[in-house]
Amino acid sequence: MTTKNKVAALLLCFLVLAAIVSAEIIDANGVDDDDGGDEEQLDKGGSGGHHNHKGHNKDGKGNLKPSQCGGECKRRCSKTHHKKPCLFFCNKCCAKCLCVPPGTYGNKDTCPCYNNWKTKRGGPKCP
Repeated sequence: MTTKNKVAALLLCFLVLAAIVSAEIIDANGVDDDDGGDEEQLDKGGSGGHHNHKGHNKDGKGNLKPSQCGGECKRRCSKTHHKKPCLFFCNKCCAKCLCVPPGTYGNKDTCPCYNNWKTKRGGPKCP
């Protein structure tokens, strides 16, 4: 297999994985009401993190410490059949928002930064 073919196969695998993650997120959260803009969007406002639902930091993020993201995402993704992509995106979102919603499904309104971060296609970025 040539290097070109290997790169193409790797790209195809990534696209399939991204489609699976997107389908699971949409299935878990319903149809997204966003306008479907072409750029990633992150609402800077919102309330606090999983451990402190009252208030938020002045930058609109939650109150988790980055070291807590791994455990919170492990909990959040514990019931999905797609653990690796769920953990990848959850950790990415937690690192940026310092918040992970309670439970394994829904409850995103408790973490507006996490909830409002959208993909380029307008769908939810965070599981």
